Amino acid sequence: MKKLLALLLALAMVFSLAACGGSAAPAAETKTDAPAAEAPAAEAPAAEAPAAGSSALAGTYKITVWVGEAAVDLTQKQIADFNANNADGIVFEADVHPVSEATSADQMLVDVNAGADLYCFAQDQFARLVQAGALNPLGVKAAETVIAANDAGVVAAATSGETLYAYPLTSDNGYFMYYDKSVIPEEDVDSLEKLIADCEEADKFFAFEAQTSAWYLASWFFATGCKSDWTTDDDGQFISVDDNFNSENGLIAVKGMKKLVDSPKHLSSSSADEFSNGAAIVVTGTWAFEAIKDILGDNMGVTDLPSFEVDGKEYHLGSFNGCKLMGVKPQGDDTTKQAALHKLAQYLTGEEAQMERFNELSWGPANLNDQASEAVQANPGLAALLLQNQYSKPQGQIHGSWWDIAKVIADDVKAATDEDGLKKALTNYYDKINSLFQLDASALLFVGAWNGWNNADEDKTFYFTDNGDGTFTLTLDVPESDYMGGRIVNPGNWDTDKGFAQVTEGADLIKDLGADNPDNNIVFAEAGNYTLTWDGTAITIVKN
Repeated sequence: MKKLLALLLALAMVFSLAACGGSAAPAAETKTDAPAAEAPAAEAPAAEAPAAGSSALAGTYKITVWVGEAAVDLTQKQIADFNANNADGIVFEADVHPVSEATSADQMLVDVNAGADLYCFAQDQFARLVQAGALNPLGVKAAETVIAANDAGVVAAATSGETLYAYPLTSDNGYFMYYDKSVIPEEDVDSLEKLIADCEEADKFFAFEAQTSAWYLASWFFATGCKSDWTTDDDGQFISVDDNFNSENGLIAVKGMKKLVDSPKHLSSSSADEFSNGAAIVVTGTWAFEAIKDILGDNMGVTDLPSFEVDGKEYHLGSFNGCKLMGVKPQGDDTTKQAALHKLAQYLTGEEAQMERFNELSWGPANLNDQASEAVQANPGLAALLLQNQYSKPQGQIHGSWWDIAKVIADDVKAATDEDGLKKALTNYYDKINSLFQLDASALLFVGAWNGWNNADEDKTFYFTDNGDGTFTLTLDVPESDYMGGRIVNPGNWDTDKGFAQVTEGADLIKDLGADNPDNNIVFAEAGNYTLTWDGTAITIVKN
């Protein structure tokens, strides 16, 4: 049945799938897109307001909205629809900017006050947006409505402590398997071992991003029932983790993983281009469909991930299932505008609006009624995800350093020569996870290209000295390299609010990269020894 469905999917998707336009990888690993200020804005069409005084919220509001590029035109239309039909007399004059959900959080954290009033973002950016005060929580009634109407996994991704801080937008960010039917027999697609053998025999690559992305590597652990569940408080701070990767089930997972990473035909990549570079299998998501179809044509096959076998038992590979959210920026003392923005956000993420995005953009809805609709159930672009989603785990809030810590597991597994080596790989991971909660979250450090962007390893970080007067100082050697950039963060976090934009003295020592610096990095013009001082609002740089 699965094989037949895979064939039907491949044929049907030729005619039906539209590009999703989202980023698959966690935004913490993504460095793309120009700042919103550089992107052309589109203004929502004007609409005649309902009679003034319809409610205390009646009035005209000028706002900025950030959405993915593919959704700009539809968002303009939906805002115009809201203006024409809401019963509160609210009219929004909206500048709608194309900003990737993968980088919108980075741009918000450069300067929250200057950021968009409404913005869409990938769920793995949620915790640091809460920590930065960039999200205004939903009211009690709005939260009740949203919780009842949407996928529980997406609601969980928008919740910190007991507070709902954002609106569910989509539930469609996952991955599955594409394969070349001229190389891979249909009867082999269920078995990892057979797929590896097929690739080796045909001298073709098996592209699965196990050694370079924790997002994909987690598949092996989810297959055996392992978990890494993180808990945050109401301020978005991580307070605990329930992680059992270092366990008997974790050992089974790495035994299965080793079968692939030891293969000479394994390629740690999720790029559609690998089919042009000799791959017969690529594990990726719906966003890659058009590119893969262009390469493989009628030879494109698509299905869920395979199972692997350890000690006579089969384990189906799992996956992360992610989502996109919509946030409302705090409006200070303007509580009327704040309430009006929440009305708009609830409309833009409501059942009708989500179905419109599905119909026009093929974005998978988070709304339960939309998910159950015949059209969504039959959509070929989401059908492969539905095959895999029964083995997937919703991606909740995860400590920013986890992505770097976990992705090293596969390298350690590949280097292991026996079972003790595999156990050591898991112990190494476990020790690093535990050390995250021993970090002083109030401390400051400098991370950059020269220390591998490591913000959790004591041996590789550069800590500021607390001068006791509200200032912090660091003397740093910057070596010659292609990219001499970095920024000030708290241990374990990736905040972008202490970088280029905050430098008030010593600006002549660093490069102004403009739109090529969406992460607000400090990029030194030349190698040397520097002293950096942070006074709580500004950064001073002196070359020694």
